[in-house]
Amino acid sequence: MRKFMLAASALLVSALSTPAFAASCEASVPGDFSKVGETRLSVLFWDVYDATLYSPSGEYEKNERQALKLNYLRDIDADDLIETTEEEWQKLELDSSEHDEWLTKLKDFWPDIKEGDCLLLLETKDGYAEFYQGEELLGTVESQEFTDQFLAIWLSPESRFEDERNELVGAK
Repeated sequence: MRKFMLAASALLVSALSTPAFAASCEASVPGDFSKVGETRLSVLFWDVYDATLYSPSGEYEKNERQALKLNYLRDIDADDLIETTEEEWQKLELDSSEHDEWLTKLKDFWPDIKEGDCLLLLETKDGYAEFYQGEELLGTVESQEFTDQFLAIWLSPESRFEDERNELVGAK
């Protein structure tokens, strides 16, 4: 009986420590997409997120549709996500007269992230960026330029996190 109680207690603690509200994005990745690569981003001693890149071919081809899934390992405010997006564009020297408009649009629908949440960017056939949290479509940015610049944060050869970029795109 004691073994049963210990096992039940361990199971209960495990269930309570996993956020019940965490949004999984698996269902939002199209069935005809395959995993290209995956990585974990850690900054100093903090694990930030696990990233997985998908494409129809299962290979990284710049001219092919992409899906980028980020499983967050810590809480992050939406404002911090938006500020970091802007900073990464600046570091990559990506310029567009539409940056302010895009960032405002993201502010309208990006949520505050809780540990265990997931965000998915799915590139549409028109090249637009659809953002999902779990199965819920949060919003769309109808611009191929936005999609390219947003994905460049992770996929550009000039990405700040070269090792993680190489793991995502399957480079050796």
